[in-house]
Amino acid sequence: MNKIPSVDLRDFLSDNPERKQKFVNEIGKAYEEIGFVALKGHFLNDDLVSNLYQQVQQFFNLPLETKQQYEIPGIGGQRGYVGFGKETAKGFKKGDLKEFWHFGQYLEGNSKYQTEYPENVTVTELPQFNEIGKETYKMLEKTGQYVLRALALYLGLNELYFDSYIAEGNSILRPIHYPPITSEPDDAVRAAAHGDINLITLLMGAQGKGLQVQNHDGEWIDAIAAPDELMINVGDMLSRHSNNKLKSTIHRVVNPPRELWTTSRYSIPFFMHPVSEMKLNALENCIDDNHPKLFDDITAGEFLRERLIELGLIKP
Repeated sequence: MNKIPSVDLRDFLSDNPERKQKFVNEIGKAYEEIGFVALKGHFLNDDLVSNLYQQVQQFFNLPLETKQQYEIPGIGGQRGYVGFGKETAKGFKKGDLKEFWHFGQYLEGNSKYQTEYPENVTVTELPQFNEIGKETYKMLEKTGQYVLRALALYLGLNELYFDSYIAEGNSILRPIHYPPITSEPDDAVRAAAHGDINLITLLMGAQGKGLQVQNHDGEWIDAIAAPDELMINVGDMLSRHSNNKLKSTIHRVVNPPRELWTTSRYSIPFFMHPVSEMKLNALENCIDDNHPKLFDDITAGEFLRERLIELGLIKP
């Protein structure tokens, strides 16, 4: 496969069983073959997207000393600001050429996860930043819920199988700023080749060149979404849980041509995580003589901790 398939969530949400099944078949096949789809018909509207990008650009334009006040020690970058070059992809020594922010799950007062998740960080200089971030988080979480319902059906599970695992899940909304490149990058790229940790990733801002996906033949192909599309890919947790039936595809963000070095790039992925106690053990109906069990049993929380250590965000 040398291009990213496009699917429409409105097919799944329709009252027509044939349209619904068509979506299930299309997204399932795409995730078996390439691990990425471009999705139309999601729950973000144009005004929300425009307002979010405006707020995100204003935040990253703040003075460095101001942004660094929102860098919270001891939480592995799970909330607030993470400075330029702090994150390093698994297997790489150079830090990625990016800075980013993390919005996390919004919990009710009596949630058992209050002590497990760090609190969200409020940017006092931009009153709307947190409000618009929260609304975007909720709409992407809702979109992801329906994508996972389709994938549950594709895997032969109850449609609502994932619902209880993602309710109050440890999901992250990450606005990323790739600043202008001011000198020769010395082998560093905006985001080195990697697979995502989580169940699925919903990516805003894949309208221009930069994001590339590695297909099963080892070829790098451009992943470019239409303005009304989100790019959605399988993460390592879902790959493990499906015994690699659904593929977590290696992807990267390459540096632009030299003539575009003076430009910033913004992208906003939503990393959909389950609650930490979810078992990622390979589903029994994804194991047979031709597909032996590929992964050791592990919980989502244990797996996340392993990967944050590999990324250099927390110490062992």
